[in-house]
Amino acid sequence: MDAAYPRLRIAGIVPESFVDGPGIRLTVFVQGCPHHCPGCHNPQTHDFEGGHFIDREDILDMIEENPLLDGITFSGGEPFSQAAGLVPLAREVKERGYHLMIYTGYTFERLMELSPEHPELLELLSFADVLVDGPFILAKRSLELKFRGSSNQRIIDVQESLSAGHVVLHQMQIDEMAEHPEWALQS
Repeated sequence: MDAAYPRLRIAGIVPESFVDGPGIRLTVFVQGCPHHCPGCHNPQTHDFEGGHFIDREDILDMIEENPLLDGITFSGGEPFSQAAGLVPLAREVKERGYHLMIYTGYTFERLMELSPEHPELLELLSFADVLVDGPFILAKRSLELKFRGSSNQRIIDVQESLSAGHVVLHQMQIDEMAEHPEWALQS
């Protein structure tokens, strides 16, 4: 274990998920969330003192043991509440060639605003391929949306967004909006 980074506190891991991003994914549900969105799908992850600690090496072992994985997803809870602890895991995931998707209740813009005082937020984001951002809003809930729970949430191409300096929607969401214009973003 790398003593330079905080330990990860997780709620659990789904070793093979088909709903937390494209392909077969290992999903890490971190413990602790400041958002407390009404109707949250994972309210058991809100308590920052809940869950249990896990070594990053144990997660990496799980990843290496499954040759079918296409990617890794960080969900929660709020992954950016444990950004410093997730950075070395994200780095290893990318070095091993996996796709990384992160869910957050923050907006991309808010993460950018917070990053000068919390550089670990931008560091974690820099490893992500896709970000699903924004709080879950029960009144905007839809089971038909791809990889998100409410219509205000966006599927963001992180690397394109960081390069452009503003949000660039991922092709998954652009295609979905073309097929279903009635599902266009509703802030």
